[in-house]
Amino acid sequence: MKRTLLLALLPLTLAACGGGNIEGLQTFEYQGGDHRAGSLVYTENPPAGGAHNAIWQNCGVYDQPLYNEYAVHSLEHGAVWITYRPDLGAEGVAALKTLVDGRPYTLLSPYEGLPAPVVASAWNAQLQVQNPTDERLGAFLDKYEQGPTAPERGAACSGGYGSTR
Repeated sequence: MKRTLLLALLPLTLAACGGGNIEGLQTFEYQGGDHRAGSLVYTENPPAGGAHNAIWQNCGVYDQPLYNEYAVHSLEHGAVWITYRPDLGAEGVAALKTLVDGRPYTLLSPYEGLPAPVVASAWNAQLQVQNPTDERLGAFLDKYEQGPTAPERGAACSGGYGSTR
């Protein structure tokens, strides 16, 4: 009886722990490990996987744009890259900095030409939002930072490339 009840409640418990869907989430099908030199062309803007530089971007907060090729390698390691339009106000940028504070596998940077004011990207997943305080950003971080879609989850997010463009 107890075992049957536990099995019946398991899906509800998992959904309550963040296993549910995130409205507006886009997913992709990239494989990891394809290291290439030079400037690369990506399908998504910003990219959410694919070929990348052999060196990863150090996780952290940046006030200048990053090279896609390094940031994508960090996504392969389980990082979440939150990008924002350069004209996002100081209050919005501060909200995003607060959101990623204390999260060791995140990148935060401005990004030209975004399809929305804020875009969160992980390996094989992306979320576009209009507002930097959108609660879905936290859910995205909870689900994808060191999440199961990262081919090299747990690999370093420091000791790589630490500069900007």
